[in-house]
Amino acid sequence: MKIELVNQKYKFVSENSSMCDEQTAFVQTAQNKKYLQDAKNHNAHSIIHIEEIASLFGIDKIKIIGITGTNGKTTTASAIYSFLLDLGYKSAMQGTRGFFMNDETIEGKTLTTPSVLNTYRHIYQAVDAGCEFFIMEVSSHSLVQQRVQGLSFELKILTNITQDHLDYHKTIGEYISVKNSFFQDDCKKLINKDEPRASFNIKNTFTYGIENPSTYKLMAYSLNDASSGIIKHFEHIVPFTSSLHGFFNLYNLTAAIGAVDILVHNTLEEIVEVVDNFAGVSGRMEQVCELPNVIVDFAHTPDGMQQVLNALKEKELLVVFGAGGDRDKLKRPIMGRVAASLAKKVYITSDNPRNEDPQDIVNDILLGIEDKSIVSVELNRKKAIQMALDDQEEDQVLVILGKGDEAFQIIYDQKLPFDDRKVVRELLNIN
Repeated sequence: MKIELVNQKYKFVSENSSMCDEQTAFVQTAQNKKYLQDAKNHNAHSIIHIEEIASLFGIDKIKIIGITGTNGKTTTASAIYSFLLDLGYKSAMQGTRGFFMNDETIEGKTLTTPSVLNTYRHIYQAVDAGCEFFIMEVSSHSLVQQRVQGLSFELKILTNITQDHLDYHKTIGEYISVKNSFFQDDCKKLINKDEPRASFNIKNTFTYGIENPSTYKLMAYSLNDASSGIIKHFEHIVPFTSSLHGFFNLYNLTAAIGAVDILVHNTLEEIVEVVDNFAGVSGRMEQVCELPNVIVDFAHTPDGMQQVLNALKEKELLVVFGAGGDRDKLKRPIMGRVAASLAKKVYITSDNPRNEDPQDIVNDILLGIEDKSIVSVELNRKKAIQMALDDQEEDQVLVILGKGDEAFQIIYDQKLPFDDRKVVRELLNIN
């Protein structure tokens, strides 16, 4: 990718050494510095560091909000984006679902946190569109690989820290340390006070929570007919209602309300007025069908699964899920244990097996399940969903986990079309 910059010594910049030439400067980052000689071999106009061009992309003209955590990043980011737009602020959002500006989709799904220069490019577009705020998800991989290099954050938010990505980070201790490394500076921070693994610089820190005293404290809540709550912020006590389901979404909403209150001059009363306008995120606790009741969710970690299934614990649950290949193997038996402890019947299937044998992944999951009598194994995901639909009784809820709004299944290096929601509608003959 080349980006054209006007009124500079060079015409283009690129972080890809092979795309460099006499008109293109090589932007050196923590990720690509090993390709420095290759850039020179391609006759790069010059070598510049990413921080040197930050101002050329307008990074100092927009307020950047970064959100990290194992679960809840996408929903929290989307809620902040929705609230700001409804309050009249031009805003942009970058994350797992893609890149959005002022309620329009600009780019489809990508990495949770793109490369440094891609993020700079998105910020440039946002500034050019008059946006005041740029909301971005920050993954643990991006923190290790310094993909937020040179960015100055107006606010950093921590949702939670539970097990994930141990294929990359090797130990839970390393993963926790990486997440917390984002919060060691002096910029404004909004931390989940109920997260015991959180470690942060207390300077300029705000907190939110349900169980512990915090800056934004959820004093009371109800989960009947979606959700509602009462937030206390010093002397202000304000109620809100939301169409989102699940206890975990109360955390996401409280974080979003608190974040917007920190960022803008609107009153807390004005902010909570727009909360109910946020309909949630596609593929997150999404009800595909009411009768039979089928819900699809992206949850693919033990904690994420537990949160979703606990939100539905008043019902008898049938659960279809798998685990991704070439990813953290240690979480697989824990996922199996969580599903078996909360579901009447479990259907274990494939979920982006990539280069692993799907049966090996299933075997890892089964290690966590003592009572195998409630388990059915069907490696074909469509057939597994069909089995669950065939078994489902009228008062039961079928929960399909792991993929959410993903529209593909990754087998080896191929992305094959597969959307859990479309498959359900097809099997039920729903338009």
